[in-house]
Amino acid sequence: MKTNQKKQQNFIRRRARVRAKISGTAERPRLTIFKSHRYIYAQLVDDVQGHTLASADSRGVKGGKPTEQAKQVGQLIAERGKAAKVTKVVFDRNGYIYGGKIKIVADAAREGGLNF
Repeated sequence: MKTNQKKQQNFIRRRARVRAKISGTAERPRLTIFKSHRYIYAQLVDDVQGHTLASADSRGVKGGKPTEQAKQVGQLIAERGKAAKVTKVVFDRNGYIYGGKIKIVADAAREGGLNF
């Protein structure tokens, strides 16, 4: 098996393992993160009804470095979560390692008022 295939399989396993343990409700939605090569996305999801309560991404964010954009995404999702009357969330790192931009988004969301 090639190295890239093995990495992708490990990522899929990690994502499935995390999702098996985490589920969002209306009172405590799931804060999920998706990271592409260029942008970072965050959503507050109610898994019971299958609705997205709030979302934020770095596509419209002004800022130079990706870490600065990640911080702004965290602040945006916290602000939009408060507008949707959400303060408590369950954090879903979506298979990504908790570090770098993922950690920055989580810390900025905590500073913005989300509890997890």
